[in-house]
Amino acid sequence: MSLEQTIMQDLKTAMKAKDQAALRGVRAIKTAITMAKTDGTGKEIDSAAEIKMLQKLIKQRQESLKIFEDQNREDLAVKEREEIEVIQRYLPEQMSDEELETRIKEIIQKVGATSMKDMGKVMGAASKAFAGKADGKAISTKVKALLSL
Repeated sequence: MSLEQTIMQDLKTAMKAKDQAALRGVRAIKTAITMAKTDGTGKEIDSAAEIKMLQKLIKQRQESLKIFEDQNREDLAVKEREEIEVIQRYLPEQMSDEELETRIKEIIQKVGATSMKDMGKVMGAASKAFAGKADGKAISTKVKALLSL
């Protein structure tokens, strides 16, 4: 079942259950899918594009969450946390910190990286390999730490 079909089913379920948090999160995903389908490019939305879209939605909410926490707006921060939780359900399971480090070490050996000058090569391979399974910021932090040893 495609993400769009899953979202439509979950939207109905959330409406029947009157689950406002799930409703907000699912509607945000549905809106993003609709926007992607009608953006004029005519491109089909594949699973990689779906993952990117979901990651973008989470990142937007995390940025808003930080602002709300800085401004002591706990009422709004709670809503953002709920939506992040709902959207994360549709992403593949995230890699653990240890697994991420191990896999990045493998990539570093594979591309023959020896210093920070090779970070671009490693990041390119790692970002492609871990799409949807790890946050870009986490990947970048690990690569910097491992290459600076």
